[in-house]
Amino acid sequence: MAVLTLATYNVNGIRARLPILIQWLEREQPDIVCLQELKAKSLDFPEAELAAAGYGALWEGQPSWNGVAILARGDQPLEIRRGLPGLEDDPQRRYLEAAVKGIIVGCLYLPNGNPWPGPKFEYKLAWFERLLDHAQGLLDSGHPVLLAGDYNVVPTDRDIYDPKSWRKDALLQPESRACFQRLLEQGWLDALRARHPDEAIYTYWDYFRQRWQRNAGLRIDHLLLSPSLAPGLQDAGVHRWVRDLEKTSDHAPTWISVAAPA
Repeated sequence: MAVLTLATYNVNGIRARLPILIQWLEREQPDIVCLQELKAKSLDFPEAELAAAGYGALWEGQPSWNGVAILARGDQPLEIRRGLPGLEDDPQRRYLEAAVKGIIVGCLYLPNGNPWPGPKFEYKLAWFERLLDHAQGLLDSGHPVLLAGDYNVVPTDRDIYDPKSWRKDALLQPESRACFQRLLEQGWLDALRARHPDEAIYTYWDYFRQRWQRNAGLRIDHLLLSPSLAPGLQDAGVHRWVRDLEKTSDHAPTWISVAAPA
């Protein structure tokens, strides 16, 4: 049985972190990668460097902010869509979808929503509603689907080191959590939590107040599997060693291994 490694990584500036990204790709060799927060216009995407590392790429850039990409080891992602339905012309580049190795891959960078309350939080919820509508359609297709990325949602209090000081943050608001829960209720599997049901496992550590050194983290990077892909889940984890590197992103790559679709 062939097994694929799928990963999501908020790289927090692909040009600044390119050596770290290449180091991770060469060491871990994930088969499919979703990247967020490229912070680079499309013309500045490092296509040649990633190709030299063995990866075909599809990307949607935005100068200074946002941006998403899908990488495929030894393959080229086949584009399905850019932007969620109804948001194709949104200047914030936050969603990219492709067919890769028999899987429909949706790479997303959900809006942060801070400061809360306010228009940025309303935009977050509106974007989430678009995602919910599209996700239902993907489920209805019956195809094996992965929805991976930085969701900017801490699903429950056990997904954060200490929720008390974060109660006014958009990532913990009941409305944000309710949207994520509605996704799961559609039938998606939260792969990392499914493999680690009781563990305090994090994917993001702020740069401030020695939060990495204290393991004061949050779980906001998620890989959701459709019912036709979920039964093949083998394992899941976080490549914490990447967060320990110098000048690294404040996120660590989050990965799963699944049986390749027949």
